[in-house]
Order: sequence, then structure tokens, then C-alpha cells
Amino acid sequence: MSEEDDIILADLSDEELVEQMMDDLYDGLKEEIEESVNILLERGWTPYDILTKALVAGMTIVGHDFRDGILFVPEVLLAANAMKGGMFILKPLLVETGAPRMGKMVIGTVKGDIHDIGKNLVAMMMEGAGFEVVDLGINNSVESYLDALEKEQPDILGMSALLTTTMPYMKVVIDTLIAQKKRDDYIVLVGGAPLNEEFGRAIGADAYCRDAAVAVETAKEFVQRKHNQMAAG
Repeated sequence: MSEEDDIILADLSDEELVEQMMDDLYDGLKEEIEESVNILLERGWTPYDILTKALVAGMTIVGHDFRDGILFVPEVLLAANAMKGGMFILKPLLVETGAPRMGKMVIGTVKGDIHDIGKNLVAMMMEGAGFEVVDLGINNSVESYLDALEKEQPDILGMSALLTTTMPYMKVVIDTLIAQKKRDDYIVLVGGAPLNEEFGRAIGADAYCRDAAVAVETAKEFVQRKHNQMAAG
């Protein structure tokens, strides 16, 4: 028995429970997160407050420590999985209450590429930040991206590639969007090990994101800017 086992979540005050949730997220404890989410719901917390003040706040710490090399991919995947447990409970409630969304993202690895750990990490971290994410998986053709954009109407298109041979396919997708006069409808973010900022600029993406934590921060910035423009317009 560790000291952890002695903590009875239901006995904690709201403030203590939220702090405990941040710790539990950091440690990737899915069942504890699910229990805590339910306790806060019973105490009358809104789904949106639980999402932002406990889960997103906790994942932000995870994201920063991942960016700074304190946490590594396996730990982040565990944290994201614990977050998913909480999101599973909150998602239907958030839809019911019409809570504000951060935004929506369609993400997928490009044609010819079957790597997905980085992409999965970005998808999980984006969900962790309160975005709705539609994951297209691996090996996506132009048609696959365009169909998803048409159907989902997201704010952001995320493309990932881990091979130098598949990187150029990102430009094919962006050029097709330009040809169809749809390029300006979406924020296009690209990422993957062989890419760099120069490449992102060269193919006409809005931004290159070197890891999942950067992707989340970049997505937030662009979506905020988009909302501001719409409000001003």
C-alpha cells in the first residue's frame, strides 16, 4: 500500500480534488480521473469547468514538461489516455450544454506514410486542450483529406509525415486546396520528424509544429486570431 491508496477522493474539497486530478493526470491514472470527474459532476460543477479547470489545466502542465524534456512520449500517452477517460464522461454532457469549444481539427498522416505515434500524440493533446479532433489515421490521399474537410468543416487541418519521401505530399494537398479556392478556409498545421519551419513555409502551411505541445499552443493562437477577425469583421 502506498500513501496514494489512502487518499479518498470524495473526502477532498473541490480545490484539493482539482489539484489531485492534476497529479493523477500527470501520473496517467485513468480510473482516478474518471472517479474525480464524476465527483465534481455530483457536486454541481459544469462539464465545461471540469474540462478547463481540471483536465485542460492538468494536460497543460504535461505539455510543458514534455516540451522541456522532463516527460517523454510513453508518459504523455498515459496522461492523454487518463484524460480520454475523463473526456468520455464529459463529451456527451458538453454537447448537451452547448459549451464553448476551442475549435475543431481534422488530422491525419499523409499518403504513403504509416507512422502515427506523433500524430496520435498531437490528437490526444489537442483533445486535452479542449479541441474536437477527427483523426483520419494513416496513409491519407488528397481525396481523403478533402472529403473530411467537406464533411467536418474544421478550423484546422493537421498533416503529419515521418518520411522524407512522403513529406512532399503535403504540398499536393495544399496546392489542391488552393486550386479549389478553399485554402483560406482552414488553418493548416504540419509536423513530423524530417520537417522544419522552412519546409512548412515553402509548401504554404500556416505553421510547422515541432512537437505536440507546440501544436497545441500554435492551434490555440491561430483559432483565437480567427475568432478575433470574425468578431471584428
